[in-house]
Order: sequence, then C-alpha cells, then structure tokens
Amino acid sequence: MKIHHIGPMGVNPYQRQLAKTERLAAGKASSDKVEISKEAKELQEAVSWEQARQAKLEELRQQIESGTYQVDPKAVAKRMIDYYRNNR
Repeated sequence: MKIHHIGPMGVNPYQRQLAKTERLAAGKASSDKVEISKEAKELQEAVSWEQARQAKLEELRQQIESGTYQVDPKAVAKRMIDYYRNNR
C-alpha cells in the first residue's frame, strides 16, 4: 500500500518567498540613502567646540603662568549678582 502526501508535493515555501522578494527587488531601482540625525550633527559640532575650549584654556594657562592674566573685579561681581538673582 502506498500513501501519498496531501497537498502539493515538492513545494518549498522558503523558495517561493525568496522568488517573490527577488521579483520585488528587481522591479525597484535600489539606491542608497544616508541621513545624519540632528543629534549626530550636534556631536560633530561639539568636537569643534571642544577644540576651541581647549585652545582657550591653554591661552589662559599661559597667561597665568607668565603673570599677565588680569581679573576684572567689576565683571566678576556683576556676573555673581546676575547669577544669584536669576537662580532663586
């Protein structure tokens, strides 16, 4: 006695899916697209800010070491007053 399988024989569902995907891909022209997020752009800008900050710190360090750094006491006092008035 020979038993036959019910349903279509020799059909691989994965092969059908692959063929369908290939047909859809062939119908569309593929193109690459790159998008840079807003956060990534900010990080790129942060690098330049960090370099500018390091240059400023080095300049201040040289002024302090040579004794040419001058503090404006009125500007310091004004900034302190503004800080405490705005942070209540």
